[in-house]
Amino acid sequence: MKKILFKIITALMLISFFTSCGKQKRTNDVVRMNLSSEPDSFFPWKSSAADTKAILFNIYEGLMTFDSKGAIKLCLAKNVAVDKTGLEYTFTIRDDVYFHNGKKLTGEDVLYTYENLAGLNGNTPKSDEMQIIKNAYLKDEHTFIVELKSPSASFLTFAIQPILQKGYDDNENLPVGTGPYKFASYEIHQKLTLEKNENYWNTQREGKIKTIELYVISDEASCISAIQSDQLDIAQMLMSGNAKTLSNKFNLVMYPQNMVQIFAMNNAIEPFNNPKVRKAICLAINRDEIISGAMDNAGTPLYSNFSPILNVFYNDKLTQVNQFNIEKAKELLKEAGYENGFDITITVPSNYAVHVDTAQIIAGQLEKINIRCKINGIEWTTWLSDVYSNRKYETTVIAFGGKLEPNDILKRYVSTYKRNFVGFKNEQFDDYFTQALTELNEAKRIELYKE
Repeated sequence: MKKILFKIITALMLISFFTSCGKQKRTNDVVRMNLSSEPDSFFPWKSSAADTKAILFNIYEGLMTFDSKGAIKLCLAKNVAVDKTGLEYTFTIRDDVYFHNGKKLTGEDVLYTYENLAGLNGNTPKSDEMQIIKNAYLKDEHTFIVELKSPSASFLTFAIQPILQKGYDDNENLPVGTGPYKFASYEIHQKLTLEKNENYWNTQREGKIKTIELYVISDEASCISAIQSDQLDIAQMLMSGNAKTLSNKFNLVMYPQNMVQIFAMNNAIEPFNNPKVRKAICLAINRDEIISGAMDNAGTPLYSNFSPILNVFYNDKLTQVNQFNIEKAKELLKEAGYENGFDITITVPSNYAVHVDTAQIIAGQLEKINIRCKINGIEWTTWLSDVYSNRKYETTVIAFGGKLEPNDILKRYVSTYKRNFVGFKNEQFDDYFTQALTELNEAKRIELYKE
């Protein structure tokens, strides 16, 4: 199989601070925290930003959900049964759930959602993975049945997608879900406010805080100033160096996550359509320097888009692939016809300091093999439009949001996937991916993912 040579990867750490003794005694009435980027859309079928999806998880709910360890569990469905063929799923819908506007959740809402997600009854599909659905219908008011085109070991993970209210069409401006928190207000570039859902059905997951205020603060120095001056109660996604300097005043919580930072090359354009060029760049990047210089050593070097948190699916043998080797990188560039190097642009969202710092380090490293880099810092919304949606870029540094399901990670590189913004195409990769989608034997499925 041809090696997949299109990105340099380093794992990130998520760091949060919790105030322990602010200027005023805090209560559970209001908790204030930062957002590092502007929400891209409150409508689940339009949002693609990981930060936004984390917010929406509190507003909307699906038939299934996941716990703190990533295990799939029941949510708006109180029971699910799968027939012997693995093709038919029967969900029993809860009858004690209400949307934030007071309307009771019904089977019609579930059917409406899935018909749109899967593109049934002439609708435009809103979800690529849900196109595995052949048919969906209501057996009765509380029994929802889904028929698949082929068996899928991932389908219950897909069923995490939010259920939307049939007949309600203003989720873009005033999102209405069934979750533990309700949308209260949004001041663009300023603040998003969520209020506790007092009529929430799930007592085990109900909110403990009455109001959550999320302030859009993209600059880390401003965020640190805000928590030091008691304008924030929680500061999230800050660098570990800053964390250590403040740890004597604040409670520090630090834990690994499966968000992965990548240096992506647009495989669809020259010279990145040449595998030797991509491999040369991989060999010229020193991951340890990036983790030390851009992440204050709070990261793990990775060699695929999989984090070790994915346990059995993580391929630890990849640490021997594309190890730092400047001389080999120069040889490959010469073989590719670029002995004198070339000029490239690294387009990076300027509101994420870790990505900007990483781009600067990479620029210095690539200079050693005669690749001259210009760093183009742009707004987050522009990055989503130009790079992610329209693929108008050469290279970029970004973090892929963590996923629970291996398919959700690997589909990003399937040649027919509309959000394959790196432009990677490999028939054998596509074949392995397709096999893994329908393989119900876990051992075989694990092996396919590792391939």
